[in-house]
Amino acid sequence: MGGAVRFLAVLLLLLTPAPAWAAGNQPWTGTWEAAPSGTAPALPGAAIRNIVHLSVGGHEVRVRVTNRLGTAPLHLGAVTVALRQGQGPDAVPGTLRTATFHRATTATVPPGRDLLTDPVRLTVPAAADLLVTVLTPEDSGPATQHGTALQTSWVALVGAGHAADEDGSAYRTPISNWYYVAGVDVRGTATGSVVAFGDSLTDGHGSTHDANHRWPDLLAARHRRLGVLNAGIGGNRLLRDGTGPSALARLDVDALDRAGARVLVVFEGVNDINGSPTADDVSAYADAYRTLVARAHARHLRVVGVTLTPYAGYPAHTAAREKVRQGVNEFIRGGGAFDAVCDADAALRDPADPMRLLPRYDPGDHLHFDDDGMQAVADCVSRVLL
Repeated sequence: MGGAVRFLAVLLLLLTPAPAWAAGNQPWTGTWEAAPSGTAPALPGAAIRNIVHLSVGGHEVRVRVTNRLGTAPLHLGAVTVALRQGQGPDAVPGTLRTATFHRATTATVPPGRDLLTDPVRLTVPAAADLLVTVLTPEDSGPATQHGTALQTSWVALVGAGHAADEDGSAYRTPISNWYYVAGVDVRGTATGSVVAFGDSLTDGHGSTHDANHRWPDLLAARHRRLGVLNAGIGGNRLLRDGTGPSALARLDVDALDRAGARVLVVFEGVNDINGSPTADDVSAYADAYRTLVARAHARHLRVVGVTLTPYAGYPAHTAAREKVRQGVNEFIRGGGAFDAVCDADAALRDPADPMRLLPRYDPGDHLHFDDDGMQAVADCVSRVLL
């Protein structure tokens, strides 16, 4: 069976709802993700109310708590989930649930590991904001975080007794990163998820804070039967470690191992071009992309490649680096590695100056995307999926 036919077959499966008789045995599907990008100082005694925006809904949830980049055991005093009311840290009355770990309300996560909660009975709609509150009663060392949340979350610095508060009045300290939470899965009618795998362009840098205008969010708004997981890390690289482990190193844990993953969208490489030392051998990118695709195919995922977008005017841009970008894009478009290609370069470049972003998509730094640019990427990927 040809690659295009296989790809369409997988998408047909994804877009077909589960039959009613299967509702009691529905699979888990990822609905939200934040790939660990670094560490932050621990907040001993605090309750951290992470606000996360789901893609698909369901009738049960489970949370992936992470100590992946920690150096000591992470002691959890409590983890709760609830639907968010309004725009602050309040919970919708009657929706707050205490999560358990093998039926215990406390747990310890070893360094370098993630831990899933038990299933929590809570009906969550698509596009809901979920409160995931983590109480850490003691200093467990560096806290695994996702640093560029573009979302205000809240902390009760004296958190004892407040993890189960529906009233958010104890949560007075705003933060702009996600602590200890790497993912949320749901059990419902969705039959699979798309993993958006990349750097700051996928993480959402340049889009409006607290608006969920990253391109994976906008893609999710168009495909309510598909979970869309954002595995972007600002500063991440394809070939070597940068901010967070390299794409090759983190592929399994941030993408292939995710519940219900069916399609991988790869939008990564510009930080290698701009890094020090510059990675200027196009064949190295080609080999890395082929490796990503082969590993995804071995897990029965289809893979979409996204061309690298223009960035002339950004301080790191040079003629030599532009030549590398063009060579990488030539491979993405015509190298035959990917099952499908979203040509974001063509979609976002300025026709009058193809090395630059179209001004309407440029937030001002000439590299990242504003909300309109994020929508253009989402539209490009969506056209490929359909």
